[in-house]
Amino acid sequence: MKYLSAIQSASNDPKLLEDLYQSAQRESETGEFKADLSACYAALPENVLFAAWYYRLQNFPQEPKAKAGKNINWKLAVPLAALSGLSLWALSDTRLEFVNHIPYLFVLWAPIATMFALCFLALTSKTNPRRFLWAGALLGIACLYVLLLARGQASEFQGHYLELMLIHLPLLAWIGIGLSLLGWRSTPDNRFAFLIKSIEVMITAGLYLIAGVAFGGITMGMFTALSVSLPDVITRLIVAGGFGLIPVIAVASVYDPLVSPISQDFSQGLSKFIATMMRLLLPLTLVILVIYLFVIPFNFMEPFVNRDVLIVYNLMLFAILGLLIGATPICPEDISTKVQNALRNGILAVAILAVLISLYALSAVVYRTVDGGITINRLTIIGWNSINIAILILLIVKQYKSGRQAWVESLRSAFSIGTNAYMFWAIFLTIAVPLLFR
Repeated sequence: MKYLSAIQSASNDPKLLEDLYQSAQRESETGEFKADLSACYAALPENVLFAAWYYRLQNFPQEPKAKAGKNINWKLAVPLAALSGLSLWALSDTRLEFVNHIPYLFVLWAPIATMFALCFLALTSKTNPRRFLWAGALLGIACLYVLLLARGQASEFQGHYLELMLIHLPLLAWIGIGLSLLGWRSTPDNRFAFLIKSIEVMITAGLYLIAGVAFGGITMGMFTALSVSLPDVITRLIVAGGFGLIPVIAVASVYDPLVSPISQDFSQGLSKFIATMMRLLLPLTLVILVIYLFVIPFNFMEPFVNRDVLIVYNLMLFAILGLLIGATPICPEDISTKVQNALRNGILAVAILAVLISLYALSAVVYRTVDGGITINRLTIIGWNSINIAILILLIVKQYKSGRQAWVESLRSAFSIGTNAYMFWAIFLTIAVPLLFR
């Protein structure tokens, strides 16, 4: 949001707006200027000057993106990754167990790894250090809250709450990184770019994990072949310590802290592969959803009596949202009009079918809640399903309102609003569940 206030002040001054753009070019920040200008145009679409600049920048070449790997600060990333690994190794001691025999490692691995990732981003970017400090402090407070409140819960609720936090503390950690990079007020374009980079980081981390598992398996297999049993401390160093290296290394490999999310390189490598893969999966997902709709009447009551089916539906909804985010182009001008039309129609069709199936699943959860009462898991599923369904409905409505001309912008706007809902619901569950279920 570096240029937002200045652009707003130049709403009737063409020379000042041109000077701002020239300044952004000199600083290699035209991507951020474009995002802030788009936000001003969205707020005041009747402003002729903003409209002219908005359409000018849609097809205007931006500054060359930095090549992947050019700005990676390995001198900082490697030591921080090593410290992260050593921290998780120390926490993996089998004697360090929380209530219900849940290892501290399972509860705290994501916040700990995120702290080191925040250090890497803050020390490399050297901008807005307070945001990184606040994100780290709030994440630490959230961990203390979970550990203290869980101890005071009744045993019938304690295990469910901690299982919930095994998923939601990593989500809060991701939210903390997002707030530290974007701030409280960010444009839909920047939020969308952060979502795309988040998907890239997760896939990169998965690739590193596969390589690490292979390396660790071969290492231990070589010693086993010689009838040598590795001490527990060494085994934990390989497993937990190796796992602790991955988050910081994955962030460093994919994200350039020197530029804003919208100015990241999306034109090559993993970015291009993910976009292509998601778009190829789109028609396959559409076919599966159509077939599934025809199968539902033959097993209509299954989600009403089987809790596991509802969990599958919930995961399906998250997967579809991830698919739609990944399939949305970051640079629509790089795609032909014909492909854009097909992509828009595919996204709309998948969203509509997903809403129909998800409403059916939500009705099953509500039925089970009315019949058997509210529980931690039912509250969680109802909330997440409602949010995801609302995002999809908002996406559909915005598509029909904006039409084909601004279809990418309307998608980004819907996903941007969805990030707010994700943040507030994750915070609500973390804070409210131990107070409501004691």
